[in-house]
Amino acid sequence: MQEKEQEYLYRRSRSVAVVVRGGKILMERVFYFGHEFYTLPGGGIEEGETPEQAVIRELKEECGLDGTIIRPLVLLYKKGSSAEYAFEVSVLADQEAVTGYDPEESADDPPLKEVLWMKLSEIPERDRAFLWQYGLMTVEGFFDELQSWGDDISYPRPAK
Repeated sequence: MQEKEQEYLYRRSRSVAVVVRGGKILMERVFYFGHEFYTLPGGGIEEGETPEQAVIRELKEECGLDGTIIRPLVLLYKKGSSAEYAFEVSVLADQEAVTGYDPEESADDPPLKEVLWMKLSEIPERDRAFLWQYGLMTVEGFFDELQSWGDDISYPRPAK
């Protein structure tokens, strides 16, 4: 990614959806910046669009799901003048998530590889860190999950 594109990403505000069904979180497997990782559905807020409208649009584009905002979770301020909004979103139980698209990305090799429902224990620790910053701890059931982990330290890894 060129420097100009990276700078654009930092200036543009984004909205993400925290969608939970049966104790599993709706995640996307993506490939960006030379790395594969798991992230929440979401993306850039378009001109004239509210953060709420953006999160519902992104959920439909990327996961094929119609959502309803339950409540806002977090507002994060980023470098420059942009922000990230996280919303708890519900979807109907009979809707199936499908891997959609990102109209801003290349159709030849899209970064969005798969959408899936994942237990917290299935998500790599690096990617879980972002979930906590987006307010997952305030979503029903996840504070209890966090409490069950005990006092062990898993990161940083001990020096060899």
